[in-house]
Amino acid sequence: MLFSFGKPKPVKADLSFLSVDMHSHLLPGIDDGLQTVEDTITYMQALQALGYKKFICTPHILNGVHNNSPETILPKLAIVQNALKERQVNVEIAAAAEYMIDDVFEQHLKDAKPLLTFGDNYILVEMSYMAEATNLYSVLYDLAIKGMQPILAHPERYAYFNKSFDRYYDIKNRNVFFQVNLLSLSGYYGKQVKQVAERLIKEKMVEFIGTDMHHANHLKATQDYVTSAEFYKLTKDVKWLNNTL
Repeated sequence: MLFSFGKPKPVKADLSFLSVDMHSHLLPGIDDGLQTVEDTITYMQALQALGYKKFICTPHILNGVHNNSPETILPKLAIVQNALKERQVNVEIAAAAEYMIDDVFEQHLKDAKPLLTFGDNYILVEMSYMAEATNLYSVLYDLAIKGMQPILAHPERYAYFNKSFDRYYDIKNRNVFFQVNLLSLSGYYGKQVKQVAERLIKEKMVEFIGTDMHHANHLKATQDYVTSAEFYKLTKDVKWLNNTL
């Protein structure tokens, strides 16, 4: 009897069960993501071929690094929308932001400055990969008071939580939604990140998957991974909220 120990046979990529990518850096020339309108269109078409129907672009807002605001983001959105229309690319696109939780953002909340939300008043927030935001809980409280639903971006990538899983439970119990990166599940960011992302999903703590798309390496790795049966086995039976946006 002969046995085959080769690579698993790839499956057809089909992200239609998600439908919406709600975390990406596809708007051009605005942060550390894509830099040209042509690249934006090319990437959207490539992701559309995998099954996405809508993109909610979320540029970084980080004081002193990516000084974005509705005044810088929304005009870029309009440029891309017009370019897609001119090229007859039938895909829906919207914009929000990925807000860094820091003192500036907290003051922003206190001053009631306009924020970019999406869906059911969702707001995407992140922390530094180096250290937990000291004002995390006060910011989460302020967002709730203002009627916004915080989504914590890629919690699996905060290494300072990885060896203390109870911290995820503590944050989750404060009515926070979690969004994992699709590529975290592939091992793109390392074995530990993959293990934490898988556990978060298996414990039903995650509501969203995002590509967090920045560049060509992300696109190629995404195209490769979503032909893996492993991905669909882990994600297919979860009640994702992506397709409600």
